[in-house]
Amino acid sequence: MRPGRIDALVRRLEVANLLDALDEDQLTQARSMRTSPRRRAREFVLQGLYQRQLSGNAPEAIRAQLAEAAGFAKTDTAYFDVLWAGVTAEFDALVRQVTPNLDRRAEQLSPIERAILVIATWELLHQDEIPCRVVINEAIELAKAYGGTDGHKFVNGVLDKVAVTLRTAEMDALRCGTGTA
Repeated sequence: MRPGRIDALVRRLEVANLLDALDEDQLTQARSMRTSPRRRAREFVLQGLYQRQLSGNAPEAIRAQLAEAAGFAKTDTAYFDVLWAGVTAEFDALVRQVTPNLDRRAEQLSPIERAILVIATWELLHQDEIPCRVVINEAIELAKAYGGTDGHKFVNGVLDKVAVTLRTAEMDALRCGTGTA
């Protein structure tokens, strides 16, 4: 078999295994999730990071495969490209940024939870125009749809701590009830 064909088969198996691990409620929730173009971009970045963690394939190769996937045309491709380039270039640094807020070693996280935390941490660091509550809520929705049973609670707790560190003034304003940052 050709290497490209093997990669495609591996990708299909990984997605099938991921879907098999979801229970019926998670599948229903994943299907009913609002799918704005920006959320689709986050979902594709999540899929790509998942594949990268398991396969170790180059970011460029994964990006090319994702671009051919069904539904990719409906993404905010400009945002996808910025987010993909950022999280793949800074993956290890982003994991280190999150690590002090974990209750276990980063290597012990599921690839899905680790990827969601990396995506949200990158957005908190580099996308000041997106309110921190939006970043955290988007991460929670991804965790509800694709993560473990209580993964969304874990993601929420970790990102609340990360946001306090990265966006102190914005988080202080939210705590004081002013709602402005």
